[in-house]
Parts: sequence; C-alpha cells; structure tokens
Amino acid sequence: MAFSKEEILQLVPQQSPFRFIDEIIELDEEGIVATYTFKKDESFYAGHFPGNPITPGVILLETMAQTGVVAFGLYLASQTMSLAEIKKTLTVFTDAEVEFTGMVRPGEKVIIKAKKKFFRRLKLKAEASITLENGDVVCSGTIAGIGVKSDG
Repeated sequence: MAFSKEEILQLVPQQSPFRFIDEIIELDEEGIVATYTFKKDESFYAGHFPGNPITPGVILLETMAQTGVVAFGLYLASQTMSLAEIKKTLTVFTDAEVEFTGMVRPGEKVIIKAKKKFFRRLKLKAEASITLENGDVVCSGTIAGIGVKSDG
C-alpha cells in the first residue's frame, strides 16, 4: 500500500539544512508536485554572489532530484515494498540533462514538478521542472536515479 504525502516527506533522508522540499502538494503513480521556499539566510548565498545572491544551479538540480527522484521514487517503491524494505534502500541520483532558463532569488518559493517516464526494478526516470510562483520556468529536463540496498 502506497504511503501518504506526509509519510513520504518523512522518509526523505535529506534533512535541514540540505532538504529542499517543504511540502508535497500532489502525488500519484504518474507524478509529484512539491514546493520549497529558499530561505534568505541559506549559507550558499554568502558566496553566490556577494551583493547579488542567486540560488546555484547545482542546488536547483538537487531540489529537482529530492522531489522527482527521491520522494517520488519512495512513493512508487512503497506500492510494492514494506516500510522496513524501504528504510534499507538508498536512492542514488544517477543522471540529469537539465536546461537552466531563469533564476531563484533568496526568499522565493518554487514549485517542483516531476512526471514519470519509467519506473522499473527501482530505476526511475522523470521529466522535471522548477517554476517560480508566477509560472516562470527556472529549469527543466530529465532526471534519473535508482534505489540500492543500504548498509545503514
């Protein structure tokens, strides 16, 4: 039985200050929608760039991966795996082809969407995007990951 949005969010292993999901808005077998507000005091803004801070592309990619590979993958796996099995599985980000078309400033809220391309044998590939609240696309592309047995 698949878990709820709240249960999936609790299972995401990334924690503050490196979790970039505040809330999962929509979640089903085909896709996920989540939000995150970049705090004005995120540590990376001090150096990227002093006096003109913008969210680094690698952080935006991580944000897409946490929603579109980790959280979404946990949900899809929960349809056939027990909680104990899921807790012994680590989601590893494997691939991305992403185009950056906008910027995210400190304090801005983003909407992260991912739609399943395929999911089999714990391998997930999704089309993902990040938009600002006004609908402007910040980045989009294909991301992928795989669930592997964890030693922990």
